[in-house]
Amino acid sequence: QVQLVESGGGWVQAGGSLRLSCAASGRTFSSKNMGWFRQAPGKEREFVAAISWSGDSTYYTDSVKGRFTISRDNAKNAVYLQMNSLKPEDTAVYYCAAGRAIATLTAQPASYDYWGQGTQVTVSS
Repeated sequence: QVQLVESGGGWVQAGGSLRLSCAASGRTFSSKNMGWFRQAPGKEREFVAAISWSGDSTYYTDSVKGRFTISRDNAKNAVYLQMNSLKPEDTAVYYCAAGRAIATLTAQPASYDYWGQGTQVTVSS
């Protein structure tokens, strides 16, 4: 069992930065691939980024490449999402998710077994 708690959301002007954190409980965190997803009002949940259990591999959706960076610290049971050059279209609730340590990182929500409660990110123009 893994419990996930996100933090670091807030309000920021376009062009600004935020760093989201996800704290995980449970001894199996270091064996989990981790992902970040987001959901804007009236839209479906969409994939943002993923990182392998070792941290060696990362995967991003095209709209955030070059602006967002996912990282993890297995010693601290934490995963992070550094978001730079934020745009109004990045406004959403951001969710942390944990999935099985499969070889290929995936954007499919069904591949992630545990989810946090989400943190709101609002980017004003």
